[in-house]
Amino acid sequence: MRLRRPVVLTMVAASVALLLGGCTKDAICGSGDYPVLQTGGSGRQCVPEDEEPPSGFTRFPDGQVPEHVDDEWDVYWRSHTIDSSGRTISS
Repeated sequence: MRLRRPVVLTMVAASVALLLGGCTKDAICGSGDYPVLQTGGSGRQCVPEDEEPPSGFTRFPDGQVPEHVDDEWDVYWRSHTIDSSGRTISS
């Protein structure tokens, strides 16, 4: 009967670790940066919030900015880009 307690505690600890580990999502950019997309291409990079995108890059459209790896917009922008006229196109 004494053997049950350590087994139960181990199972509870393992469950908590799995739950907490599953909730962590990697951010696309670090604090103070925002993501930009290569115009006409699939390249991306992060830019400090107080700077404009470098030449050849543009901001993502409002409401379509990827925030975390594998979120809805991260997945979408893997197969789309923005052309030099600012239109969204399939890449």
